[in-house]
Amino acid sequence: MDAQESRSEQSGQSVDQEEHEEHRIRTDSESSVESMTRFVLPSLDGTPPKIVTMDEVSSMFKNLRNMELAHEIAINPDFKLQKYEPPSDSLEGAIKKMVHKAFWDLLRVQLERQPPSYDQAIRLLAEIKECFPQLLSANNERALAHINEVLDDSVIRQQAERGTLDFRAYANFVINILSRSCSPARDEAVAALRKIDDVVDTFRCILELMTLMKLDMANFMLRLARTEIAANSVQYEKVKFSKYLREFHGNVGFPATEDWLQRHRSGGSDDETIYNAYVQLLDYPADKEFPELLRIDKERFAGLSWRAQRLILCASLISVAQGMPIIAQRRENRIKLAQQLDIIVQDIKNQDQVASTIESCYEQIRSFVNKALEQENMPAMSDADQAALKNQVLKLTNKTSPVPSLMAKRLDGYVRVTLRSNGSIPPPPSGFADYQEELVAFIASFRRLVSYNHAVFGEHFHQILNKTLPGEETQATTSAASGINAGQAQTAKP
Repeated sequence: MDAQESRSEQSGQSVDQEEHEEHRIRTDSESSVESMTRFVLPSLDGTPPKIVTMDEVSSMFKNLRNMELAHEIAINPDFKLQKYEPPSDSLEGAIKKMVHKAFWDLLRVQLERQPPSYDQAIRLLAEIKECFPQLLSANNERALAHINEVLDDSVIRQQAERGTLDFRAYANFVINILSRSCSPARDEAVAALRKIDDVVDTFRCILELMTLMKLDMANFMLRLARTEIAANSVQYEKVKFSKYLREFHGNVGFPATEDWLQRHRSGGSDDETIYNAYVQLLDYPADKEFPELLRIDKERFAGLSWRAQRLILCASLISVAQGMPIIAQRRENRIKLAQQLDIIVQDIKNQDQVASTIESCYEQIRSFVNKALEQENMPAMSDADQAALKNQVLKLTNKTSPVPSLMAKRLDGYVRVTLRSNGSIPPPPSGFADYQEELVAFIASFRRLVSYNHAVFGEHFHQILNKTLPGEETQATTSAASGINAGQAQTAKP
């Protein structure tokens, strides 16, 4: 008798433990289905990426208080939020994987019982219902009301108690709603949901798709906010900068910015000095401190500097290659080789990569020329010709050698002309015609960045050059307004 009671007691403890485990996993299910989806706000100015929720994203765009974020959105047309995923080898990643597996395994176990248990399924449907307001705009009141009516918790519980709950029917309902509310880019994923037979796998994929749709909605909110932010961000940053001058900087000044401007005085106007200073940012001296007022864009200017260096190298390479008649006299050969060289030099991101990349370019030119000669039944390059070609190409590692020096001067002149132009971009200089698409994209990015920064700090630059006291802004304001693409810069359109 005692043994029987002991077994009964152990059995009861086992059931209690099982129910406790199920309750614990159900409690963790919110994180397992990612009802609090998080996004990555990309790094700004080298700082670590920030993890934000949908509510924080919405508040961020409605009440923009972060000057770096406003600057990034206005300057960078490609700026967008990214899905947050903890590293797979991290503790957070391991816990997330374990909790997810436990959640979906328990759901499957409960549904396979006879009779089925719907506790986990009911909680899942409730969390799905809570996700829809984040996927649909607020003016979709009728759709949201219909979703709340169909996914009503009390109705679902009554169906579960009566044994009439059709979990597959609810999956189909959710899929139909998603098909009408997702972006066209997600249509294929929605169609794939309809082909999944296993109902647990169906809901798991539904949650994965809803996470992606939340990201779509967050970036849609960003796109809507971008126009207003871009239109007002210049004034916003000017106000912030003025407040900073009053409250923090006082008479300390900005010595690196002052040195940067003063180094480019040439006896001309202040505008000419500022033009020269901006152009130097494309090849900034390593021994000089970068201007404080432009540090928020230091990495962006550095990226543009390497784009300029790659363009100069490409133009130099194709110029050397045209010493071969098969390149100089065959336009289609020249264009094809230019495209291949452009692909190779894209790997250059720092000075250490230049020499090896140029060697790769020589091998590509040599191979291309020999194949072109072979196609026209002409003899391959002699050893002497190949040695001469290699010597000319490898000389390009030195930026002061004749060919890259010439191309750098042409690009410098082109940049100066485009900074002064009012919207239009002139034809490419000699040697850059085969790289016109990249050249135009580079110039547009550089001019956008210069115009924006000048709209924010131009008045202060003129004050520095004229030694104007902070309260004496009338003359500086008038001069700055006539500076670098002032009308274009004030709108700060990406």
